[in-house]
Amino acid sequence: MDLNNLTVAIVGAGYAGATTAKALSLLGANVTVYEQAPASGEVGAGIGLRPSSMDAFRRWGMLDAITSVSTPSPSFEILTATGELIMEMEWPEKHELGLTTHLIHRRDFIDALLGVLPEGMVRFGYKMTTVTDLGERARLDFENGESVEADLVIAADGISSLVRRQIFSDKPPVFSGEHAYRAVFPIADAHGLVTDDKFRMYINELGSKLYLLPLGRRGQVSFDVTVPSDDASWAPALTRETLVAAMAGFDPRIEEVTRTLDLGIVNSRAAYDIDPVDTWHTGSVALVGDAAHAMLHHQGQGANSAVLDAQGLADALADAASVAEGLALYQARRKPITDELQRISRSGWDAAAIDDVFPGQHQDESPVAS
Repeated sequence: MDLNNLTVAIVGAGYAGATTAKALSLLGANVTVYEQAPASGEVGAGIGLRPSSMDAFRRWGMLDAITSVSTPSPSFEILTATGELIMEMEWPEKHELGLTTHLIHRRDFIDALLGVLPEGMVRFGYKMTTVTDLGERARLDFENGESVEADLVIAADGISSLVRRQIFSDKPPVFSGEHAYRAVFPIADAHGLVTDDKFRMYINELGSKLYLLPLGRRGQVSFDVTVPSDDASWAPALTRETLVAAMAGFDPRIEEVTRTLDLGIVNSRAAYDIDPVDTWHTGSVALVGDAAHAMLHHQGQGANSAVLDAQGLADALADAASVAEGLALYQARRKPITDELQRISRSGWDAAAIDDVFPGQHQDESPVAS
């Protein structure tokens, strides 16, 4: 399909929206991104961009933009709470693609993505109120009183997607029974936990986890604690006692971080995902990223899935004879993959999950919950 003269309106300028804008504009589509925030300002912690995502950036001619603000990671480790090694692996696809995972701060990632889009492609201050499927076209209405029509509307508006709720599924996000506490601070304040660029995950038999992600280019580390909780509040209150108790029995250096960490820099949130959505598209509207398949963070696949959605959507449209056929092909190729990632991510990390994702890799004698 020739995408020249195809008008595309994307709702949301996060990972999914920005990467989809890049992928489709390279094929000649006339793309505009509508973001409700008045300016780019997403914050957060660190993420790992897998080799498959880095390969997409290479295809799009923006590999240098990502590598210049990220740190290559040789491998990842899963350890017990007290630091005994359960398994270490190189990143999947590292050798096949000739690329490794890069660790990056969310702020740097968003800046890099928006920085490779043409000036004026992203319009801030556009909060969508209504999406209307017109058949071969769709219309967006915004809170500021403006409306636009496009041949294709892409919903990249996250886990609480208004487009998804108005057209595809009104099921609410699902609470996981966990809280996530995240902070980024200087490596010098990590009490010797970070000495290289490996990603590490510490887990105990009660289901508590620590994801330790070095951000070498920043001289920082992303410290991400996940603990069981019955409190479904989106942004639960956090006390020093809660954080210290969450890491009790972990490596003494981890415990020390929780006792000295500035709580003012900690992001506290409940962990939510969504149930798989049966249909991602009509003839002129489609879901990407968290709007389509928000998943828990245990597999680190949220941002990577958004990147691969963008690549998959662009490839499907290029392979198809029409927009409708392309959207159907996109769903057929991507949905089975993300359905499985959602399922695995819900299992968290325990002995069974390690065997599910990395068969035969974990050491049976390691004290990991089953």
